[in-house]
Amino acid sequence: MMKKNVPDWLNSSLWSSPPPSAAVSSSTPPPHPPIIEEEDPPVTQHSPITDPTETPNDDHHTDGYDAVPSLPSADEISRQAQIMAELLLRYLPPDRGLWSSELANKRSQYKQFKDDILMNPSEITRKMYNSTSCDTHDAEWKSRTILSRSEIPHGEHPLSLGKTSVWNQFFQDTEIIDQIDRDVKRTHPDMHFFCDDSQFAKSNQDALKNILIIFAKLNPGVRYVQGMNEILAPLFYVLKNDPDEENAAFAEADTFFCFVEIMSGFRDNFVQQLDNSVVGIRSTITRLSQLLREHDEELWRHLEITSKINPQFYAFRWITLLLTQEFNFADSLHIWDTLLSDPDGPQETLLRVCCAMLILIRRRLLAGDFTSNLKLLQNYPSTNISHLLYVANKFRVQSV
Repeated sequence: MMKKNVPDWLNSSLWSSPPPSAAVSSSTPPPHPPIIEEEDPPVTQHSPITDPTETPNDDHHTDGYDAVPSLPSADEISRQAQIMAELLLRYLPPDRGLWSSELANKRSQYKQFKDDILMNPSEITRKMYNSTSCDTHDAEWKSRTILSRSEIPHGEHPLSLGKTSVWNQFFQDTEIIDQIDRDVKRTHPDMHFFCDDSQFAKSNQDALKNILIIFAKLNPGVRYVQGMNEILAPLFYVLKNDPDEENAAFAEADTFFCFVEIMSGFRDNFVQQLDNSVVGIRSTITRLSQLLREHDEELWRHLEITSKINPQFYAFRWITLLLTQEFNFADSLHIWDTLLSDPDGPQETLLRVCCAMLILIRRRLLAGDFTSNLKLLQNYPSTNISHLLYVANKFRVQSV
């Protein structure tokens, strides 16, 4: 898969190093590409949306961020973090007077999760032993560093096969933890914030790993599925870059709860047992196919009947990873602003955006065969994101 280029401003030291104290950038955020306000012809249920909705020079799209030299302001990053945490993901209640206590409670709860879930089994065993040896003089039991085999309960011995053994559970979790570690290290390798030799980047990776491990342990029905790291990354990036030092310091805890909220709406896409159900990923992809047929039957017929391209070949990744792999990171944040703020909800909005992606490149798709079209759809070309969202929004207006 061809990776999209990352705009230079994302790799600025402003975003890839700890925030300086009391620093607020005076630079202005990069303007989003302007909406191209063409006048569209009336669209009937099965009539295609043709050239008026396509970006000019369709075959030679350019990334609107590439030519922007200025950095987004810290205020803009803070605004995104505030909206994401407070309103769009329901992390904080509407009553601002409750925010301080709610944040304190959530952050304390996350700390308890880390203490309970990320603890090494040997530490758990030692803690259990110490809790049953309270009558022993403090100086005696506190000086102990290794328990003899006879002192370890059989069920908590490293060789125990008991289902309730912390060691047995630890070894079962090792495969998932190793997968998380591999995926986190591959998360946005072209961004210094996530992948760098600096201690800051390594601490960011540790935060992502902690969140994913805790989520997997607390949600045994879902566990960890490859790709969740790509959904987590934008959340953590925005919250970690909050210029408020206290908020930035607790970004890991805040991101965890925001991640739980966003996954609550998309979790069924990651549960293999639900793939063929009415809420599973195949049903969601079918809805996308129906949406395309409703707005552009000619294109739908060419893709699925003539070219015989199963929508799962490209839409599976689009939907499960919320388009994070189809566009560069900055454009993904732009799209997420719309996904999380649309009153119809992120799932319905995501399907409209995916449908718009197909229609914006319809000329190339109609001219292509199975091989060329599949390659194009699996490596979606750079496009004007504001125009893409504009077209997607037209579908929402038409359905009202």
